[in-house]
Amino acid sequence: MRKKLPIGIDGFEKIRTNDFYYVDKTLFIKELLENWGEVNLFTRPRRFGKSLNMSMLKCFFEIGGDPKLFDGLKIMEETDLCEKYMGMFPVISISLKSVDGRNFDSALAALKTVIGDEARRFDFLRTSTRLSEGEKESYARLIKTGSGEDSLYAMTENVTAASLKMLSQLLEKHHGQKVILLIDEYDVPLDKAFQGEYYDEMVSLIRSMLGNALKTNDSLYFAVLTGCLRISKESIFTGLNNLNVMTISDPYFCGSFGFTEEETAKLLDYYGLGSFQDMVRAWYDGYQFGNTSVYCPWDVIKYAQILLRDRNAEPENYWANTSGNDLIRRLLKKANQSTKNEVEQLINGGSITKTIRQELTYREVEDSIDHIWSVLYSTGYLTCRGRAPGKQMRLALPNREVRELFIELVKDWFEKTTQADSEKIRRFCAAFPEGDAPAIQEMLSDYLWDSISVRDTAVRTNMKENFYHGMLLGLLRGQGSWLVKSNAETGEGYSDISIQTPKRTGIVIELKYANDGNLEAACAEALKQIEEKKYAEGLKRQGMKKIIKYGIAFHEKECMVATA
Repeated sequence: MRKKLPIGIDGFEKIRTNDFYYVDKTLFIKELLENWGEVNLFTRPRRFGKSLNMSMLKCFFEIGGDPKLFDGLKIMEETDLCEKYMGMFPVISISLKSVDGRNFDSALAALKTVIGDEARRFDFLRTSTRLSEGEKESYARLIKTGSGEDSLYAMTENVTAASLKMLSQLLEKHHGQKVILLIDEYDVPLDKAFQGEYYDEMVSLIRSMLGNALKTNDSLYFAVLTGCLRISKESIFTGLNNLNVMTISDPYFCGSFGFTEEETAKLLDYYGLGSFQDMVRAWYDGYQFGNTSVYCPWDVIKYAQILLRDRNAEPENYWANTSGNDLIRRLLKKANQSTKNEVEQLINGGSITKTIRQELTYREVEDSIDHIWSVLYSTGYLTCRGRAPGKQMRLALPNREVRELFIELVKDWFEKTTQADSEKIRRFCAAFPEGDAPAIQEMLSDYLWDSISVRDTAVRTNMKENFYHGMLLGLLRGQGSWLVKSNAETGEGYSDISIQTPKRTGIVIELKYANDGNLEAACAEALKQIEEKKYAEGLKRQGMKKIIKYGIAFHEKECMVATA
């Protein structure tokens, strides 16, 4: 029996005890111990194994941990290191990814729950003979998180700010050993707070909590934090001079997050999917962490899962679809013509050179379009393809997955923005029931010139057609009195666009992308498909008295419109 694929499982113990496939990252422990600072911050994009590595650290270092979890893994070859560190420390491990809320009070309640749940793991502190009664009362405050709790022992906001330091002190006194502190997704509460407009309150709380735990905590052995962004010191790390930051640009810990080429090939071979290596590489590789090219683990595992059931399955945007992708939408909202040109360059396989700031506050992200490029780089939407003088980098889209995500989002954005010029839209739409193909072609060409085109040969033809489909659909829906349908069943198949007008004129539109640049042939193919699939019949059944058929072909920023 083959091992199960660990879909969405970020608990090390669960993977190791339930026969899941595990890509061995345990030498991360050795590298951390050889290069650790008192406070270590790792910034990596989401879905690259941060949480699993943090769970692994907890299982390795924590007193009472099961050493059998590491049987057969690389770290067990480091016998001196294991003897000195394995199972030797009290470990506090929390994830802040669930600290969210519509306002500060609800987010604070979520944070209290996270801390309270972790504190309850150490229930032995309630009866520890090594703690004073006052210290036991302090512990009681950490586990009383509900609003209806006895106020004398409740976790107030001030107690929350001091909670991690307090718990560290109690654990050190009980065990006679300093504490390792693990904080996963440390930046999520700030991102949520910025979106919810309670940013200042959350910054103040997180600054106090981390300052107490990391800066003035004599009970701390070392701490590890992970997140997507390196938040500015002026924001939450004020006065923290012991911060050891490892970003995706740094030349160490390069293979500790994400899958390397070797690891990906080994996984695919294990499941009999080695023949898909080139496809997986084109779609999910391309991220540059330091000097190492890495794959997105989530994508590799998800695609392998699908392939085991359907060898003909095409790759999909697994990583891209696990987020709202608000960053790209913000970029497009701020876009001027220069930005449009840069996005077009990226979509078509090129690169842009930008100054990258990896230390920002969330408020600064909105100040300048250049800051958004920095965040897109840090969060994995862009990757480095070389350096320029100063802090400049040549940035590119890492792979086909992210490229097609950009195309989809640009299409959606264009659908909304093309309706701004109502008079021009009115004239454009009026040409369709008149059968005025030359006028449609002229005005559509103008829109294409001002928009983003897709010409990269690596992009699938249907994706290119979908892009131009969305653009045209956005324009036609500007005519509010029409019934405009996309991919509607109108005959013996689904026409790209069908329109019913109040004057009972039906319009059928079929789009083609001319990969070879032969627009005339592509138009002829589109019109032929309308006839063969009898797309007009459905409109006739809807009571349309007059039917006009259009074949529209695109190639980069050129188009041709033909009618029949």
